[in-house]
Amino acid sequence: MNARTSRTVVAASLVLGLAAGAAGPAAARTPAPSAATARQAPDAPALRAAVSGLPEADATAALVRVGGTDGTWRGSGGVHDLTSGRRADPDGRFRVGSVTKVFTAAVVLQLAQEGRLSLDRPARHYLPELIPASYGKVTVRQLLNHTSGLPSVSSGAGTLEEAYAHRFDLHDPADTVREATSHEPDFAPGTQQHYANIGYTVAALLIEKVTGDTYASQVSRRILKPLHLKDTCLPGADPAIRGPHNHGYQVFGTSGELRDVTVWGATDAWAAGDLISTTADLERFTRALFGGRVVRGPLLEEMFTLPGSSVREYGTGKPAAYSAGLSVMTLGGREVWGKTGGRWGYNTVIAATRGLSRTLVYSVNATDAKGEDMNATAMKIVVAAFGAPSAG
Repeated sequence: MNARTSRTVVAASLVLGLAAGAAGPAAARTPAPSAATARQAPDAPALRAAVSGLPEADATAALVRVGGTDGTWRGSGGVHDLTSGRRADPDGRFRVGSVTKVFTAAVVLQLAQEGRLSLDRPARHYLPELIPASYGKVTVRQLLNHTSGLPSVSSGAGTLEEAYAHRFDLHDPADTVREATSHEPDFAPGTQQHYANIGYTVAALLIEKVTGDTYASQVSRRILKPLHLKDTCLPGADPAIRGPHNHGYQVFGTSGELRDVTVWGATDAWAAGDLISTTADLERFTRALFGGRVVRGPLLEEMFTLPGSSVREYGTGKPAAYSAGLSVMTLGGREVWGKTGGRWGYNTVIAATRGLSRTLVYSVNATDAKGEDMNATAMKIVVAAFGAPSAG
């Protein structure tokens, strides 16, 4: 496999979370590792090479933690900021983007475990004043696994320059839901899968309705404090990253201008993408989640079970790729579950084998953080940590 093909396949695996040949509930079963993949220590030289030489055109910094029972590796590369040129802070905080969805899904599943809501009950049962009758059959489970049919809602910015000009705009989640549900559904609930933020916006409003508490408070009380994730927060309307952090940059225009995009509001994403964290905190969260210490018992299996094989991706017809909060891929002959995230200037991944033999968390200060292709530095890290994706 040449480098160009490898990058394309890895990008497809991570962006779509698609395991070769795995399309239904059977994908939740972890295959026994082969002799070639069992008990292999992390490839330290490849990982060092992946983060060396930064900043480059595609990334200004990278923070990486590889862990698991097969061994550990920690490393970083790049700079804190382009003006000072000082070394990147390996403990710096960053925007995790859609990795936030894993936290949101976990809170909903905890509430289901407590009997305070049912995954099979329509979301409208809990939010009758917000969800119209035309969306009355959408269940809580369908919100979490992106099979609700709720249409995506644009933040109103059509270009990067427009998004930058409106980066401090405040967005009300209830208004976002009203806008989405004023349109026709993309498809009948449960028949297709369309990855988007809207289901998680509804899920967070549902959390607030059921608990009588704020979404941020519930995440903090249920996950951040019990796991001692002291460097993780939900920023609300604050557009800054508080505490130590490395600056994020984004390429603007055809001239290749690198603009500092560190300070940027995230209320448009809210419960689908506004969390700020560190690699150490995300590694601790991943171990706890996969180890059954965040969501317990049968409800945890919701995070490792894809929709049935008849459910296909909206618009492409590819197999459904997302569970409640996570997605699955096959790398280096191993089944890997995880989640990607991207905000302007920052790309993040949490990923692990089901049995925690290998975990990966990274933050890459990507200058193409919302590009269609996978960031080149991020691709090198993934291949170094897990190996190349399996052939289809």
